[in-house]
Amino acid sequence: MKDLFNTIKERGYVYQATNEERIRQLLDEQSISFYLGIDPTADSLHIGHFFALMMFRYLQDGGHRGILLIGGATAQIGDPSGKSDMRRMLSKKDIKHNVDEIKRLAARFVRLDGDNPAIIVDNADWMSKKNYIDFMREVGIHFNVNKMLAADAYANRIKEGGLTFLEMGYMLMQAYDFVHLNQTYGCTLQIGGSDQWGNIVAGVTLNRKMNFVDENESFAKDIFGLTAPLLMTKDGKKMGKTEQGTLWVARDRTTPYDFYQYFYNIGDENTEPLLKLFTRIGLAEINALCKGDILTAKRKMAYEITKLVHGAEEADKVLEAVSGLFGESRNLDNAPSFALGKAQFGAGLPLTDIIVISGFLPSKGEARRMITQGAVSVNGEKIEALDRKITPNDFNDGFLLIKKGKKNFIKITLE
Repeated sequence: MKDLFNTIKERGYVYQATNEERIRQLLDEQSISFYLGIDPTADSLHIGHFFALMMFRYLQDGGHRGILLIGGATAQIGDPSGKSDMRRMLSKKDIKHNVDEIKRLAARFVRLDGDNPAIIVDNADWMSKKNYIDFMREVGIHFNVNKMLAADAYANRIKEGGLTFLEMGYMLMQAYDFVHLNQTYGCTLQIGGSDQWGNIVAGVTLNRKMNFVDENESFAKDIFGLTAPLLMTKDGKKMGKTEQGTLWVARDRTTPYDFYQYFYNIGDENTEPLLKLFTRIGLAEINALCKGDILTAKRKMAYEITKLVHGAEEADKVLEAVSGLFGESRNLDNAPSFALGKAQFGAGLPLTDIIVISGFLPSKGEARRMITQGAVSVNGEKIEALDRKITPNDFNDGFLLIKKGKKNFIKITLE
């Protein structure tokens, strides 16, 4: 793809680069191998992952060979980057399950067949064969502890006074992954979010030291790193956090409707950047959309991102559900729903229990807070009593419609 680097830069993917001009040359003038690493710390992907996977797809479509590394080994350690507490240690069985699920979900974003298919590798395949002493002699000798402790990756853990030796090994392992992929597949570029900058630079530096490459010498043996900015809201928080928790790609963890609503409800100022990042709409058209009716632009953005992640059929169902609630059709067939058994009600089931059981809100405390603020309604009736109980008689036409605010709702049905 001609001017590939300018394309991804104009669309907002470029944040940090170990050598921007050299990376520009590689992407615009050659065909290279690059990689993106994802640790299987959960059995799904979240918004931060598919941001990086979009960048992956641009490079792949530009003719470059993509390698998706699933960190079956590094997940056993846990990346301390940006964490105030040590990550929960996962069992090998859990990690294996997560690896399989992430491979399945990643196929929605990267091409694994046809022309120029991406390959998926697992760093457990080579790290599990490494002897600890040999690894430390081969790799550990090149890392200065004082410099490591100065890295942003460890800042929060040091601040809390709880950095473990286990976590110190993470940077060594990720750095070695880059060297291994360079030796095995000729991989010359690693991409990732800006929170991975320290680990990416560590890989570039390790490669130079292991190959005795001076920074002022030829780039013939060098490798490079490129990061994308983290998605942040106007108040400085990471995008993708909802009242229910993380915004996941898996439908059983975040419904397509909730996914759409998250993006539709996001601040107006984020509409243009998100259209650039998560759609292939031309920049001139995006500019015109955002200068016009911002609500139309937001609907377009939310729909396109939902279609990207969940497919056109699910995205269309979301629009039908939205139209059913806010339009004239009142067709709620595709509305987000949750089924309860009649036996659960007894003499009456507290509304706060229903809200939490259905996953509409994460806790009873949050449900009570929203009721106190007058933000909750049932079948159009604003709820004021915190102890309001629901019985099967409250169900109209076989369902109960609970709303929070003007745009969030769930349909409760009886089994």
